[in-house]
Amino acid sequence: MFFLNSLWDWFWFLFWAFAYVAYLFALIYIIIDIFRDHSLNGWLKAVWLIFLVFVPFLTALVYLIARGGGMAERSARKQNEYQEYSEEYIRSVSFASPTDEIAKAKALLDAGTITQGEFDALKNKALGNKF
Repeated sequence: MFFLNSLWDWFWFLFWAFAYVAYLFALIYIIIDIFRDHSLNGWLKAVWLIFLVFVPFLTALVYLIARGGGMAERSARKQNEYQEYSEEYIRSVSFASPTDEIAKAKALLDAGTITQGEFDALKNKALGNKF
């Protein structure tokens, strides 16, 4: 005999599977947020985690109601930190400064490797001009 033998059984199975996975994601996000929050001391973090283990659904609901706004702020702040770090890293490994690029292009122009039009194009590109 099949476990799921009608359309409604399939519907309810998929609904509860989705709800379970969504609950797990919420629980993991709450745990991440608990450790990300620097305003909580170690004891409060331990209390939240103990309650999440023994009364998970109620604790998750209370946490989302009581600290949900802070979760969004901490997440946005962390996202900005990641963005700034990424931009700083890209700047550190990217090409040289515009003055260095123009100097290299001038050396190529003086050596006769490029024409004046190519030099002007490289200079505009280094300065960020579109023309």
